[in-house]
Amino acid sequence: MTPDQPAERHGLGAIHHVAVVVRDLNAAVHFYRDTLGLPLDSMVPIPSDGVRIAFLPVGESRIELVEPVDPGTGVARFLESRGEGFHHLCFEVPDLAEALASMEAAGIELIDRAPRPGAEGPVAFLHPRSCHGVLVELIEAAGGPAWGRLYPEGAAPLAAGHRSRGA
Repeated sequence: MTPDQPAERHGLGAIHHVAVVVRDLNAAVHFYRDTLGLPLDSMVPIPSDGVRIAFLPVGESRIELVEPVDPGTGVARFLESRGEGFHHLCFEVPDLAEALASMEAAGIELIDRAPRPGAEGPVAFLHPRSCHGVLVELIEAAGGPAWGRLYPEGAAPLAAGHRSRGA
């Protein structure tokens, strides 16, 4: 984003999480929980994305550890080509569809043109080509407009543990 496009223009809120791709989720959890002392909030498989994830809260944000379990996924290809480390940055927005429309109108390349189900709520990704090499994820704040459409029978898989700062 340029100086004439402040975060408020696109509805960006707090950093929801920073994701780290790992080869061995259990070993990574051991390090972050047992060595660094961060609490483990949740650790679950996400079969639709071919990954297992763990969330560890730190301050007002979280670290998301991501282990690919399906070698055909983009996360697995990322791990094989780049190794373990930083994967993406996630911002919370109040209305994901509105944020995507605003960003597309500003010339930002979208990976997802519409909200899709995520582990903690509706999500969408922005292409690293438009974000100076960083994969950016957006997540809609709890109770936002996409929740009812994507989760008609209740909350997202990990929504009970979701600590939305925007709702």
